Amino acid sequence: MPKPHRFSLFAQHNRGLLLDVVVFIANIFLMRMLSTYVLNLFGQANNNDPGAKLILILSALAMWILPAAGAVMKRWHFHRRLEAEHKALATDSGLAGCLFNPIMYFCLNLVVMSAIVAGIGQELVGKKGMDNGAVFVPSIFLGLASTIFQTYLIYRYFSPPKKPPTSGFLLSPESELLGDVCFFLNMLLFQCAWNLLTLVPFGRVSGVFEFLGRLFFLSFLALLVYFPPRMFYLAEDINRKRTWLTMFLANSPVIFKILIGTNPDKGW
Repeated sequence: MPKPHRFSLFAQHNRGLLLDVVVFIANIFLMRMLSTYVLNLFGQANNNDPGAKLILILSALAMWILPAAGAVMKRWHFHRRLEAEHKALATDSGLAGCLFNPIMYFCLNLVVMSAIVAGIGQELVGKKGMDNGAVFVPSIFLGLASTIFQTYLIYRYFSPPKKPPTSGFLLSPESELLGDVCFFLNMLLFQCAWNLLTLVPFGRVSGVFEFLGRLFFLSFLALLVYFPPRMFYLAEDINRKRTWLTMFLANSPVIFKILIGTNPDKGW
């Protein structure tokens, strides 16, 4: 009789669960401080602080680059492990088929790319230069083409490679580990944006209907923000019963905070 596998939070097939745990802990102890820092950066950038502008541009670039870089570095190892474990991707049926539609991810990345184009463009040619059609139009098309290519690299992750990569690094264990690091960092950047909501003053709910309406709105936003950086692991664990629970728990500190009302001058 085969021995049952001992549970390990750090096993490769539990990377999604580990990510949910990390996000839950970060949302309790770290994210409010980081989000306050980000909000202050926006204020400084609005006052033409070059250092603040640079940090915000680099953060947006990281949100755009990290998922594609992680997908490239982890793809070979991911599909090789699934094949060895006789597992299949869970991205084609039911809810998964809708969530993994690349249109959703593409539209979100267009928003990120727009921020990058606007930020870099204003730094290079100034606001008046960006108002010039000869500069603005090519930059938009360049951003669009770059986002299409980035989305291609990301969604290629979900298709098994036909042959091993030619790069020795992409075949090494370090490649997979660095890919996971990219996914985790990308998630934390998205969570900084998500936690900005806790800095907005929300009064306490006045009744059941307002509570339900706020809960629906927050749940929709949580899915919109949490799914893109989480989907690389959802491709494997979306059908596990615990997955949706741990994803909700990861976002629960923010949801709970806004449901009961927020005060920007106080912490958790």
